[in-house]
Amino acid sequence: MAPPKSGGSLLLASEIAQGNPVSVFISLSHSAVTASHLGNQSSGWAIAFASDQMVLAYSNATLQNAAANATVTACSSALAANATTPWNNCFTMLTSGSVKLGTGNPNADPSGYRGWIVLEAAGQAYANNSSFYENRLIFNNGNVTAASAADLIAPLQTGQIQFLWIYKSAAIAHKLNYLQLSGQVNLGDSKYSSFYSQFSYRLAIGAETGGVIRLWITVPADSTDTADSLQFVAFVVKNSPTPLSPFELVPTTPAKHYNCTPVPSLLPHLAAQRYLQPSGPNSG
Repeated sequence: MAPPKSGGSLLLASEIAQGNPVSVFISLSHSAVTASHLGNQSSGWAIAFASDQMVLAYSNATLQNAAANATVTACSSALAANATTPWNNCFTMLTSGSVKLGTGNPNADPSGYRGWIVLEAAGQAYANNSSFYENRLIFNNGNVTAASAADLIAPLQTGQIQFLWIYKSAAIAHKLNYLQLSGQVNLGDSKYSSFYSQFSYRLAIGAETGGVIRLWITVPADSTDTADSLQFVAFVVKNSPTPLSPFELVPTTPAKHYNCTPVPSLLPHLAAQRYLQPSGPNSG
C-alpha cells in the first residue's frame, strides 16, 4: 500500500488530472472532485460523509504578543456572549494589522478561500458590510499567505504569525489552540447554508461559493485499483463516525451521493442499507 499524500484539495486534484495516479481521493472541496479540477480523471460521482468548520488557530507564542493576546480575549468573550457588538470587536482587532493572520493559498487549498469567505460572512453579520473586514485586513497588510494552511503551522508556533485560518479537525490533529466561531460564520452549521451561499471568492479558474464544509470521497477514473478502492469507499461510508469523532468531524448520516454519472455497481447496497442517500448533481 502506497503511503497517503496530503495537501490542498485543489492542488491535489490538479496533480491527479495531470496523470499522477491515486486509488482514492478524499477532498474538502466539492469542486475538486468534479471535472472542473479533475478533468478526465473525474468519475462523475462523489460522496459527502462528514462536515467540518473553520476555526482561528493560535499558539502559546501568540499570547506573548500584547495585541494578539487582547484579540484572543476579545474573541473568547464574543463567543461567550454571541452578540453582534463583541463579535465586531473581535473581527475588528483581528483585521487591524497589529496581528498577522495566516491563510492558505486559495487556488491550492480550499481553507484559504474559506478564510476570506468567513470574513465576508462576518462582515455582513457583524458590520452590515460583507467587504468590511476583508478590505480592512488587506488595507492593513495583516494577511500572510502560504501554499497551504499546514505550511503556516510552524510560523504560527514560532510567533511569526499570530493566527491561522484552519479546519477544526486539522487544529485538533496538530494540537493547536483555537478560537471557535459562531455557527453563523464558521461554514459548519447546515442551518446557515443559505446565508453562507451569499458569499464567494474568485479563484483563478472561477468563483467558489460559500457553503457547509464537507469531506468528499471519490475514486478517480484511472484509479490504480478500482475494485479495492470502491470497497474502501464503502468502508468509509459505513464506519466513518468512529475514526472521525476524535477530530470532532460531524458524520453525514446518511452520507450523500452527488453524481453526474451512475454510482458504481459495488455501491448501491449502501443506499439499500440506508448508509447512502442519492442527492443529485449539486454540492448542497
